[in-house]
Amino acid sequence: MSDLVDVVIVGGGHNGLVAAAYLARAGKSVQVLERLDSVGGAAVSFQAFPGVDVRLSRYSYLVSLLPRKVIADLDLPITLLRRRMSSYTPVGDHGLLIDTEDPSRTSQSFVDQADFAAWQRFYAMTARVAERVFPTLTEPLPSKASLRARIDDDEAWQALFEEPLSHVIERTFRDDTVRGVVLTDALIGTFAAADDPLLRQNRCFLYHVIGNGTGDWDVPVGGMGSVTAALEHAARSAGAQIRTGATVTSITPDGEVHYTAGDSAHIVQGDHVLVNASPAELARLLGDVPEPAEGAQLKVNMILRRLPRLRDSSVDPRDAFGGTFHVNESYSQLSQAFSEAAAGRIPSLPPCEIYCHSLTDPSIVGEPGAHTLTLFGLHMPARLFVADNSAARDQALSATLASLNHVLAEPIEDCLYLDPSGRPCIEAKTPLDLQDSLGLPGGHIFHRDLTWPYSDDSPGSWGVETAHPRILLCGAGAQRGGGVSGIPGHNAAMKILNGPK
Repeated sequence: MSDLVDVVIVGGGHNGLVAAAYLARAGKSVQVLERLDSVGGAAVSFQAFPGVDVRLSRYSYLVSLLPRKVIADLDLPITLLRRRMSSYTPVGDHGLLIDTEDPSRTSQSFVDQADFAAWQRFYAMTARVAERVFPTLTEPLPSKASLRARIDDDEAWQALFEEPLSHVIERTFRDDTVRGVVLTDALIGTFAAADDPLLRQNRCFLYHVIGNGTGDWDVPVGGMGSVTAALEHAARSAGAQIRTGATVTSITPDGEVHYTAGDSAHIVQGDHVLVNASPAELARLLGDVPEPAEGAQLKVNMILRRLPRLRDSSVDPRDAFGGTFHVNESYSQLSQAFSEAAAGRIPSLPPCEIYCHSLTDPSIVGEPGAHTLTLFGLHMPARLFVADNSAARDQALSATLASLNHVLAEPIEDCLYLDPSGRPCIEAKTPLDLQDSLGLPGGHIFHRDLTWPYSDDSPGSWGVETAHPRILLCGAGAQRGGGVSGIPGHNAAMKILNGPK
């Protein structure tokens, strides 16, 4: 005998919880099946180092794309704090500091004042695009023509949607460092060159600058786990049933879901099945051949006993690490690292960026004086780790720490917090580690290449549909997926509740 419910949700990541909360509030019977012992997927907080009272946002760590509409609709008691410092990029004994509240201070850090003026114009343009595109992400998909009309800016459309991002960067900015800082938003979890004709970098860039119509990347108070906890409460309090330790083994097109829990096999039948897993995993569960995907990042978590000293004595480390700290991410350095990785080598000077959660939200740290440091390494594709993940992880971490030390006044190793056993508090996660722990195909944090937020094939759809009417995607691999957004979860729920408009 199988259980019967309105909706089965495969995967209890944040998108699955969003969908569960919306559907249960609408009176649907909902069963969530989560493979791990707790929900949240990549949006979780961990005490990653035994005996050290710090809860790290271990995988995803900032929030930009989660719509205020979803927060309001589900009455989520979460607090997101804006970071005053957007970024700092050390260059020799100086650096480029972007202070969102002090344009004159930002201007002074630009070597070329023409680049500062161009910076202001460029990000005013992306802000206009953000204001017009973001509201469409929780609506049925527009056509390409209707989205272009909504943006109503031919220059912006050409720069962001039609030609490789390298074109607008190179004609707009002159300084190598400034060009690189702009490009980095196009390469988070995306292995592509600036001039990639497939425009994967453009799609990644777009999603990084449109969040909530501002492009701000905010810090969740209490860590990413606080977002998951709020979503879990919203789903459970509305009546959704959540079962952890439940591994789904197969799905049929008519909505039958087979899973195991402990030593027992179970079947649940749903009018709809929402899959908060990758398209590749859905294909496997249906018995089809999955499409390959490849992630491209090294994730390093650290706890520091103090912030490191900078070579630039004019900038307080609290300002430098208060936003995104760019390491060897000039335009030419990013190009060289991509070329080396594409040739099958770990980059000689790995580009990476760092952020310090505890400077904005000290509530996650119980150890006096300690700080968290999260490092995201670019151009580290899964192919570099396939032959020997452990050895390649060590090599990549060593090269990345050397890259970081190259721009600091002291080795970062001297600043690491030690656990009660005397071990330094540092861990590294490769794409293959993310595949093993989270089920991300090839460690791809977006499940597959990001998609444009429009459709000429099926305008008016929700971007969650599959070849099987009862089965919908509700995870990062849905159209308009990726990041901690809840958008695919919202859209899958709306597909069931409202259908296309």
